[in-house]
Amino acid sequence: MTGPAGALGPMLEMMSWVGFVLGIPLVIAGWIVAKRRCPWTNTTAEVFEAGGYKGFRWSDSENTPHLSLHDPAETLGLDAGTRIELHYDQCHPDRWALGPPQNDNPVLLIGWILTGTGILCTVAGFILMMF
Repeated sequence: MTGPAGALGPMLEMMSWVGFVLGIPLVIAGWIVAKRRCPWTNTTAEVFEAGGYKGFRWSDSENTPHLSLHDPAETLGLDAGTRIELHYDQCHPDRWALGPPQNDNPVLLIGWILTGTGILCTVAGFILMMF
């Protein structure tokens, strides 16, 4: 083949190799990261005030009490005694957030993109061979 179609074949083959060689290990690494991640759960926490600081007091699923103190500027609008919903990591209860966590896994996302690119380039290469 000559012309643009002749140059397209090697580019598609190179992109299919790049997609597969880099994408599949990233997908496997992303799955491992996703499986090792601990689940988050929510509980009700109470706002308390101590020594000019405000904090949250809550118990995890094993009834272990936890406390966290914050600068009053970080807890504006929360009065002592207020109950709030708090989300925490079950494996590491000291990791918590006021909103639900985002389970982002960029390794898995990039792996799927590269693997999909490899598959599309392979299919396009076979279609190019037919013409």
